[in-house]
Amino acid sequence: MSAGETHGRSRQLRDKARELNEAAARSADPEESRRLREKAHRLQEQSEKERVIDDPGMDLR
Repeated sequence: MSAGETHGRSRQLRDKARELNEAAARSADPEESRRLREKAHRLQEQSEKERVIDDPGMDLR
């Protein structure tokens, strides 16, 4: 996977995580809200991992 593809995938993951967090905020069902937030969190973590792969010298602090 090229650096551009990795960057694009990382952006897609962040966008999807944001959408899931927004859906969780709108959900009237607490269990559904929790499930959506957990999925968003996993996608955000994956996005961070892919950003590090794209730029190994990046400082995540």
